Amino acid sequence: MMDSDQERVVINRLKSIEGHVRGIQRMVEEDKYCIDVMRQIHAVQKALEGVSAMVLENHLNTCVTTAIRGDDADERERMIDEIVGVFHETGKM
Repeated sequence: MMDSDQERVVINRLKSIEGHVRGIQRMVEEDKYCIDVMRQIHAVQKALEGVSAMVLENHLNTCVTTAIRGDDADERERMIDEIVGVFHETGKM
């Protein structure tokens, strides 16, 4: 769970990305140069990766830390499996 300051930062970044995606949509509708469109798509992908990193960091500092410090071994194992699964899904392992 994010505190309100972190949540605001994430929401603001997502709104910025949303605006950027709408700009890309306009570029396609206006038949802009393909390489320029691809560069803008790449910029959005990088921006989303940044937001993802922020959400992951928050998750590690809150949910995972709580599970690791807790007495529930099954919950610790579930958290570790969840994190490993995310890294596998994103090709980071």
